[in-house]
Amino acid sequence: MSSHPKGFFVRNFGLRGIAIFEALKGLAALAIAIWVLTLLHKDMVRVAERMLEALHIGLDRHFAQRILRAAGRITDKNLWMFISVIVVYTSVRFTEAVGLWLEKEWAEWFALLSGALYMPYEIFELLRHATALKWGIFGTNLIIVVYMAWLLNDSRKRKNLAVQRAELSD
Repeated sequence: MSSHPKGFFVRNFGLRGIAIFEALKGLAALAIAIWVLTLLHKDMVRVAERMLEALHIGLDRHFAQRILRAAGRITDKNLWMFISVIVVYTSVRFTEAVGLWLEKEWAEWFALLSGALYMPYEIFELLRHATALKWGIFGTNLIIVVYMAWLLNDSRKRKNLAVQRAELSD
């Protein structure tokens, strides 16, 4: 018979799953940062032209012209700023992932609050133009937020019960 409380495996499995998910988001952001590093000192208009061609978007289309104009305004300074933001985001995702893996309460609160902060924007995007991808992102985030709220509430109840038991045994 295990000495772990009944909810240990649900808690452990859920936290580890979310920790892996957050680490994967950090890895994806890191890959983007590395890709952006490769763009330093390059002709961004030419880079944009090649990307549009690879996507089979005609360079004479209005959308393509807007992209090309925007690419012409990108400087190395802009790229470094973008890379810096991605590095901060990556650090936050990895820190959260480690905290969740180690079952730290601060990480649980962080996951709840950071997930909840995205929800108004996700709802706005769904109302503006719902797609399967947007529903998937919203659904995943909703599951994480609800799970973290349940977990934190369960932890609070367990702590209160432990305090009550300690007071009764005194």
